[in-house]
Amino acid sequence: MRKELKNVLEVIHLAEKLKSEMRHSWLSDGRRESVAEHTWRLSFMAILIEPFLEREVDMLKLLKMITIHDLVEIEAGDIPAFDTLTSDEMKAAKAHNEQKAIENFRTKLNHKLGEEIEQLWYEFEGKETYEAKVANALDKLEAQIQHNEADLDTWLDIEYEMSYLLDRHVGFDQAVTTLKDLIEEEAEQKMTEAHVDVNEIKAKL
Repeated sequence: MRKELKNVLEVIHLAEKLKSEMRHSWLSDGRRESVAEHTWRLSFMAILIEPFLEREVDMLKLLKMITIHDLVEIEAGDIPAFDTLTSDEMKAAKAHNEQKAIENFRTKLNHKLGEEIEQLWYEFEGKETYEAKVANALDKLEAQIQHNEADLDTWLDIEYEMSYLLDRHVGFDQAVTTLKDLIEEEAEQKMTEAHVDVNEIKAKL
């Protein structure tokens, strides 16, 4: 057990990098958001929305999946969604680097725990189980919430359009869909108050 726990401790040390791995998102106080901060609030969102979900969810599995879903960014780095939105080449490179990273973590742990983490990561990426769908939807919604909280000056042009592209992630559950609607309304209000022509943005979609 000592050897296995030493491997666990090594991975815990590696996970510290997520505290300083910066995402594209900015906070309301004007600084960049770390991957670890995103993961924390995503977990909190899952706890808060659980009572409203249409189906019973394996909460332990969901929280495990959320906690490890960005673990690969320790090695692969954080690649914003807009970077892969229009580039198949970048999307393929991201997938390759992340798969290599999760395999490395499984090897480092050298235990059934490593296999569980790898399986949960692939389940998250597959978006087929109910828990994976919830985790993926909340992942996208948390990112939009953070954009809504940040200064509009931090938004890239493509992020105005992305505020209206969340439907494809939420249709499996009414509670998640309603939450998406509320978040989208906040984004639209933020843009409207800044005199952004939201109708022009919607016309591009």
